[in-house]
Amino acid sequence: MSLSAPSTQHPSHNDIPDPAPPQHPQSGLKGILLPVAVVLAIGTIFVSVYLAAFHAPEPHDLPVAAVGTSQEAHRLQGALDSGLPGGFDVRPYVDESAARDAIAHRRVYAAYLPGYLPGGGHGDPRLLYAGANGASVTGTLTGAFGHVAGAGGHRLAQEDVLPASSGDTRGLSIFYAAFGLVLAGYLFGIMTYQAAPGLRFRQRMASLALFGVLGGIVITLIAGSAGFGALPGSFVGIAGTIALMAMAAGGATMVFIRWTGPAGAGLASVVLLTLGNSTSGGVMPAAYLPAWLHPLSGVLPVGAGVRALQGLAYFHHDGLARGIATLAAWIIVCAALLRLRDARAERALAS
Repeated sequence: MSLSAPSTQHPSHNDIPDPAPPQHPQSGLKGILLPVAVVLAIGTIFVSVYLAAFHAPEPHDLPVAAVGTSQEAHRLQGALDSGLPGGFDVRPYVDESAARDAIAHRRVYAAYLPGYLPGGGHGDPRLLYAGANGASVTGTLTGAFGHVAGAGGHRLAQEDVLPASSGDTRGLSIFYAAFGLVLAGYLFGIMTYQAAPGLRFRQRMASLALFGVLGGIVITLIAGSAGFGALPGSFVGIAGTIALMAMAAGGATMVFIRWTGPAGAGLASVVLLTLGNSTSGGVMPAAYLPAWLHPLSGVLPVGAGVRALQGLAYFHHDGLARGIATLAAWIIVCAALLRLRDARAERALAS
């Protein structure tokens, strides 16, 4: 009877657990100073970014409509620039119907209609705006155009052509829902390694997907027509968008932690909770942001998701396609980076 030598088999990639990053306990002076330095740095970044964005917000080239000729639009541009230079981008529209359609699809944020009278005189002008854009935007528009009308000796008539939901009188519910959602995604990304450090890649991805789907359903039930009535629109569309946001936030946090170790939680909080929420457009549009923050609004998961949710709720799906594409890209890239990290761990184990 012959005995064959046992074969050496390396576990397949899917058998490699996806462990938590190694812990590096600190003691002594370093253990005292490190938490202070890290938390103060994160707090300083948070305060600096939010103050830069919101301490004295002003619009930059906020698109608005002028119903009339190009010459009238040019005159209106000059009048607005005299009060707030560079604040508005005036675009001419041929009639009121076209301007209303532009507001409904958020191509412009308001429309100014001169008060022509049948006999050729000039009456009070009108301002059409969408209250769904929030109280801050409404205040900016009514203040700026009211000044223009007053300079001509007229009183500005106002019409809210697209008001916010009765359950969202300040127009901030989408921002708060997004903030809470991203916070939940951030905590999920941390907890998945703390509570289940031995999960394999496929199991962790299944957990992320389950978190996203359930999060989308729960938040839509709370904020939608079945709950507070603060988020109108298709239940499936809103729940699906929220699910993608949750998965993108959770996946990004997982990548930070998996690739950078203990520093990942702090980095994720800066990117998602500080930069992401401050540039989301939930409080006021990206046109109000400083130039150095403005580009982040369209590429971070929070801004892409908020724009898509606003489009679903009020603005005829404005930003929906781009938002879904951006969120899907985040999820795919995060999954690829996590798999790559596992592959590197597999090669290190096999060597």
